[in-house]
Amino acid sequence: MSAHPRNTGTGLRTEWFEDIAVNRSASERRAASLGTRRTVKKEYQAAWLVKAITCIDLTTLAGDDTEGRVKRLCAKAKRPIRDDILEALGLADEGITTGAVCVYPTMVPYAVKALRGSNIPVASVATGFPAGLTPLPQKLAEIRYAVDQGAKEIDIVITREHVLTQNWQALFDEISAMREACGDAHMKAILATGDLNTLRNVYRASMVAMQAGSDFIKTSTGKEDVNATIPVSLTMVRALRDFREFSGQIVGFKPAGGMKTAKDAMLWLILMKEELGLPWLQPDLFRLGASSMLADIERQLEHYVTGRYAASNRHPLA
Repeated sequence: MSAHPRNTGTGLRTEWFEDIAVNRSASERRAASLGTRRTVKKEYQAAWLVKAITCIDLTTLAGDDTEGRVKRLCAKAKRPIRDDILEALGLADEGITTGAVCVYPTMVPYAVKALRGSNIPVASVATGFPAGLTPLPQKLAEIRYAVDQGAKEIDIVITREHVLTQNWQALFDEISAMREACGDAHMKAILATGDLNTLRNVYRASMVAMQAGSDFIKTSTGKEDVNATIPVSLTMVRALRDFREFSGQIVGFKPAGGMKTAKDAMLWLILMKEELGLPWLQPDLFRLGASSMLADIERQLEHYVTGRYAASNRHPLA
């Protein structure tokens, strides 16, 4: 997954974040400017959208998931763009795939089998996803189960109560234990930012998660009332930048939930480019947690190639 050393954590350093204030109105103004100050058109937009596909964690997290659905999703992950569109773009031999496939722990064996030989990692949610209110021993057992089944990436959920009560030691200890349970699997810490009330809490939770050794910080489970937003993402990427300055270590970012369109993908790519630079436009440091977004991106690429918009059902996911 990574072309750079993993985040080893730093120990809990509350002085790095306790006095931080986040100006919500300024964050919202900055977020609103992203889609208006910079425009990407024609072949450049097509290139950016292909880049977005390579960063997607193609996801199914439904109660009625089956082996058949996971197999179909994995087939789409291996061939996310129709062959005729790839050929028209001159990318037929580039091996374009999504960044990963993300499923529940019991679905991991099906995904591993379906993706064998593809180099696409399987990501698994764990730790009592989405609420995260399972007792810690069961959370750790669930992580170990998913890793034993072949998951290379684990998306954990934090206990929101620790953030809301400012119990940073408890949050740090919990995430550290989860990181240890992951072993060689990369860990993405889901902060469930829609439950954290303030951008200041988002910044603080981001910093504690990175201090505890998270390889990625992730906005949402996709199950909250409010999921990934640009102001929240801006706060988290600023925390990433600060953590790199404090520790010298690099951590990835994953927005997830509520992202459905190619326009959404472009906004987050622009955010990463402007705030963190080109290294964070690679799948080892940036992922988009989405499913239906891929269908709209493929539809936009077909429009670029043919000049016509296809019906949505011409680009099925699974």
